[in-house]
Amino acid sequence: MSLRSGRMVAWLRSWRTGLVPYDDVVSAVLGEDGEHEVADLPGAAHAVPLPYALKELSRISPDSIRLVMPVPGDPRGLPASSGLARAGLAVGEVVRCPEFGLIPEVTSRESGSGVQWETVVWRCHPIVFDPLNPLPLVDDFCTVGEAEMQLAQALLQTTDLLVDLDVARWRPELADALMDLRKAGRSHELPPGYSPRAERVLHRAELVAGIVDLAGEDDGGATSTQEANLRAQALRPLAAAARQARLAAYNSPIR
Repeated sequence: MSLRSGRMVAWLRSWRTGLVPYDDVVSAVLGEDGEHEVADLPGAAHAVPLPYALKELSRISPDSIRLVMPVPGDPRGLPASSGLARAGLAVGEVVRCPEFGLIPEVTSRESGSGVQWETVVWRCHPIVFDPLNPLPLVDDFCTVGEAEMQLAQALLQTTDLLVDLDVARWRPELADALMDLRKAGRSHELPPGYSPRAERVLHRAELVAGIVDLAGEDDGGATSTQEANLRAQALRPLAAAARQARLAAYNSPIR
């Protein structure tokens, strides 16, 4: 359940703080993808390879690079009624910089021999402020500690209900995911500079996000409309808590 925008934000911030080398940033952002390009970057006439674009981002303060995860009804962190907000809502993740936002557009590809991979175009959208109403962008998200408590509360309230609804019966992989939540763990995604608590919270948040996606893919295991509605109700607070925790972890202070 890795977020490409989260990886980009974390490694850019760590690099701009001087904690990781440039080559490590390129490798981490690429991950297992075949190719990344950045389109519509200010000053570039054409789409440019990721390594070139990262050098262009080297002047941005690490504290100004933020992850935003807009959802319908909550586009916090993005200019209202903008192209960036509309595109961000469609994808659900944005790398926000002071003057523009980057949104990953993913394309799945397959070779003649059946090998599959994904390529990414990071689409750059300008952030334009209204001179008559120059309000700053406000994230208004919680700290890692607050997010950890909210995630724990959401799990206590809803995990037992998901078990009672027997979601693992029709999604066997959910049984393993629910068991993993009981184990201590740390994310291996975050670069140097992030706290162990941020790593722990991100690890758990991404497990929860995976459970939400698996349990909400369809109603194949529901025996009634009522059961399907109960499942949807159980998933909503989990999804919100996981989103809040991911934002808190990726945007937490670099030390």
